Parts: sequence; C-alpha cells; structure tokens
Amino acid sequence: MSGAGGWWRGKTTPAKVETYTRWSFHFFAVVEVAVIGLPALAQAGAGVAGWLVAMVVAHALLCALTASRALDWTRGRRERPVRLLWALSAASSVLAVAALVLREHGGAGDGTKNAAATVFAMILAFGVGTMALGVRSRRRVVAQTTGFALGAALVSLPLGVPGPEAVVTAFVVLLSGSFLAATSVFSLWLLNAVYELDEARETRARLAVAEERLRFGRDLHDVLGRNLAVIALKSELAVQLARRERPEAVEQMIEVQRIAQESQREVRDVVRGYRDADLGAELSGAQGVLTAAGIACEVTGEAGGLPAEVQSALGWVVREATTNVLRHGDAERCAVGLRVREGCVVLTVENDGVVVRGSGGSSGSGGSGLAGLRERLAVVDGTLEAGPVGADGFRVVASVPLSGRTADAKVSGVTS
Repeated sequence: MSGAGGWWRGKTTPAKVETYTRWSFHFFAVVEVAVIGLPALAQAGAGVAGWLVAMVVAHALLCALTASRALDWTRGRRERPVRLLWALSAASSVLAVAALVLREHGGAGDGTKNAAATVFAMILAFGVGTMALGVRSRRRVVAQTTGFALGAALVSLPLGVPGPEAVVTAFVVLLSGSFLAATSVFSLWLLNAVYELDEARETRARLAVAEERLRFGRDLHDVLGRNLAVIALKSELAVQLARRERPEAVEQMIEVQRIAQESQREVRDVVRGYRDADLGAELSGAQGVLTAAGIACEVTGEAGGLPAEVQSALGWVVREATTNVLRHGDAERCAVGLRVREGCVVLTVENDGVVVRGSGGSSGSGGSGLAGLRERLAVVDGTLEAGPVGADGFRVVASVPLSGRTADAKVSGVTS
C-alpha cells in the first residue's frame, strides 16, 4: 500500500486526472462484461449464452484498447488511431448483427431473445460511446450516435424484428450511446482543461520572473545609460586634449573618475533595493498568490517593528517558500506563521501535497534555493531548517536572533 500511495502522490494533478480518466474507461470494459455478458449466461440457452458472452468480452477488450490509444492521441503522444476506430465501428456492427441473428435463430425462449436483444443494443451503445474519444468535432459525435441508432432500426426489420420493437431498440441505442458519448466528450474536455490550467500557472510564474527581470533591467538602464554616455564623451575629449598636450585632459579624466564612482554607488543602491524584501509585503503577496492558485493560505503574525535587515532576510524566505509551494508538489493548504520566541523571530512555512521524490530545490538540504536562503540568514546570524513533516507535508523554519545590533528593535507589532 505504501508503494501504491507513493506512486499516486508522486504524480502531478494533471497526471492524476489523466490516470483516473484512463482507468475509468478501462472500467467501462468491466461494466460492459458484468452488465451485459454475465446476465446472458443466466437468461439464454447454454449454446447461445457462450457465443453472446464471447462477443461481449471481445468487444469490451477492443473498446478498452481504442480508449487507451484515443487518450494518447488527445494528449499528443501518438497519431490518431484511425484504423482502430474503423475496426471498432466494424466490429460493433458485425457483433451486433450476429447477436440479432442468434436472437432469431438461436432457439426458442424469451430469455434467449431478451439476452440477445440486450447484447445487440448495448454493443452498439458502448461502441459509439468509445468512438467519441477519437473525434474532436461534436457534430460528428452526434452524427455517429444518430447513425448507429438508425442503423439498429434498419438492420432489425429485415431480420424479423417487429416494427415497434425495432423502434424501441433504436431509441435505447440512441439514449445509451448519447449518454456514453457525452461522458467521453466531457471527460476529454475536463482532462484538457486541467492540463491547460497547469500550463497557465507555469506561464504565470515565468511571466512574473520575466517582469521582474525587465524592471531590474530598466532600473539599471536608467542609472547607467546617461552616466556611461557622459563617461564615453569625456573620455574621448580627454584623449583629444592629451594628444594636443593640453592640461585640461587631467581635469576631464578626474571628472570621468567622479562619474564612474557615482555610477558605482547608484548601481549598489539599485541592487540593494532589488535584493531587499519587505516582510509585510511578502506575507501579503504570498497569501494573495497562493489563494489565487487555489491553495488555502493562512498567515499569522505581523512584521511591523522588526529591523530592516531581519525583514529583508525573512522576506526572501517567504518569497522562496511560496515559489516552491507553487512550482512543486500538489498543495491544498499552506500556513505561514511569524512570532517572537525566546529572543528570536521565528518564521514557519508549512504546506501539504509534497511528492515523495522531494519538492525540487525546497526539499533537500542541498538545494540551491535553500543554500541561498542560508547565506542571506547568516548575515543576520539566522538559521534555516527544512524537511518533510508527516506523510505529505513540508516545513521551512527560519530563526533570527534579536540580539546585538537588533536588540533594541521594537517588536511590539509581532505576535508571540
């Protein structure tokens, strides 16, 4: 059971939905045999019952194979199984006609006739329902279902089935086939929607990273663009003056040196602003992003009054942990807590839905994400602990002491 549970938890949400969908259609084959084939053993005569059960089992296996190949085609893993779809259509028609022949010539008895009639109608219904998996156009699905129902009526009449009974059989095929076809179409729509939502979430994360890179690039351009242009012009002027042995060349190079030093200072300010993370904003942003992603997020504690360097270090922990919750595992809830305990500020981020194989950069001590956080926390004498909790949980705990230069900080806004 632990192996099966780990195999299931190791799948992403789209993979779980696909597995569920695939095995649901495999289960349809079991349903077809259990609901149609087995009752025929009790209703029909010994000889006819064997043939009816054999036909139902063969048709169910062909439906299961077609469903599996059609799902692979839907996910783009193989070409459309055109030949298999035609084979299923032909097999459904031939087996249905064979069941109708056995109904009329397989011997007397209402049980035999009822069993053969049921096999005739349900083979057509399961066949057209499975074929809907290999058709993208809903109009074609409707046309196939209607065509099978009309075909059932047209075939029944020449083989001696009374008119009213042929009409009822056609209606049963139409109703059952429409239900199974609608189930197939809806299942495919749901599977594709889950994959598209997962891709949209990944795209949103990539866009957020790209937007931040653009912002940083704009800031650097605004800071360096003008100064570098001035440095280039003054350097060229200094070269010309030096060639003429003019003393003003020294003044120009001194000005170049001053502008270069000013540019260094401005770049450091930009980088410092980029690296600094406001803890309150990060807590609020984490709750908003996780909630938008469908993850229940609870945030406790306030960041007001903490020293700026402590807020920056813990803010990066919140940012990295939130990113890993979104990118790894299959979380349904996440709890973020901030409190002061025994002279230390303690930040805890805990979520469920962690896959067994780990959660990328957040699941092991050797992850590059955790290594970077430990480096940031080391600047303020902080520590970081991360690891699995329970069967599918993961917890990140960051602790920063309020001592030394932070001893006099006002921390009344932080709930203990």
